[in-house]
Amino acid sequence: MISSLQNICLNLTGLFWQILPGIKVVFELFILTMVFSIPLGIILAIGRLSNCKILSKSIQIYIWVMRGTPLMLQLIFVYFGMGNLGINIERFPAAVITFVLNYAAYYAEIFRSGIQSIERSQFEGAEVLGLNYWQTMRHIILPQTLKRVLPPIGNEVVTLIKDTSLAQVIGIVEVFTIVKITAAREFVIYPFLIAATFYLIMTYIFTKVFDALEKHYAYYE
Repeated sequence: MISSLQNICLNLTGLFWQILPGIKVVFELFILTMVFSIPLGIILAIGRLSNCKILSKSIQIYIWVMRGTPLMLQLIFVYFGMGNLGINIERFPAAVITFVLNYAAYYAEIFRSGIQSIERSQFEGAEVLGLNYWQTMRHIILPQTLKRVLPPIGNEVVTLIKDTSLAQVIGIVEVFTIVKITAAREFVIYPFLIAATFYLIMTYIFTKVFDALEKHYAYYE
C-alpha cells in the first residue's frame, strides 16, 4: 500500500514537471490576450457607437464574424490559411493574434452595452463643462462603464482560461496537450485529473479577483 502511494506521488511529481512548460504557455497566452484584447475591445466599442455609419457598420460586421464562427476555426485560418496566402506566422504569435481578435469582439459588445447604460445627462453635463467627446469618454464615461461591466468581463476571463486548450489545434504544446500524450502513453486517467485541477485553480483565483473588484467598486456606489 505504502509502495503504491509512493509510486503515485512520484508519478504526480514527474507529471508536474512535464506540464510546467505547458503551464507557462497557458499563462503567456492568457496574459497577452487580456493585455491586448480589452483595450482593443474598448476602441471597437467606441467605434461601434460612432456616428460614422461606415465605421460603425464595419465594426458590427467584424464582431458578427468573430462571435459567429468557432475560435478553433479562426485559429486554423490564421495559422494555416494565412500561410497558404504567403503570410507565414509562427504558432504562438498566430494563437495570440487569433485570441486577441476573437475576445476583442466579445469585449467590444460588453463595453458597448456598458457605455449605453450610462445616463445621457452625463454626456450633456460634460459638454457643458467644455469637454470634447474623447475627454468625456476617458474621464467620465469609461471609468463608470468599467465598474458596470466587471461581471461579464469576469465571465469572459474564465472562458478564456479554458479556451487556451484550443491552441493545441495548431500544434502548440500546452497543458492539455501534454496530459493527453501522457495519458495515452501510460494508459492512465490521472493526468486528466491534474489538468482539471489546474484549470479549476486558475478559474477560482480569477473569480475571486473579480469578486473582490466588484465589492471594491460597489463600495463607492
